Amino acid sequence: MSKPVRAARDRRPTYVTLPVELVAEAKALNINVSQACESGLARSVAQARQARWLEDNEDAIEAYNRMVERGGLPLDEFRQF
Repeated sequence: MSKPVRAARDRRPTYVTLPVELVAEAKALNINVSQACESGLARSVAQARQARWLEDNEDAIEAYNRMVERGGLPLDEFRQF
């Protein structure tokens, strides 16, 4: 699956400071530094969103887990495995 192509107007030039040795090695390996930074940032954003979601929903998750501990899974009687 390929990534959607973004128009230039949807992008923002950003100054990023990286270790010289790392950039040199990336270039030697024909790694597109901008794409690598973008994918790493996207991964970090996804992880932060997940952590925030878990934190925001912690009470509901705990309440559901307590309910399952007390009464089992909802609709458990209909499971066929």
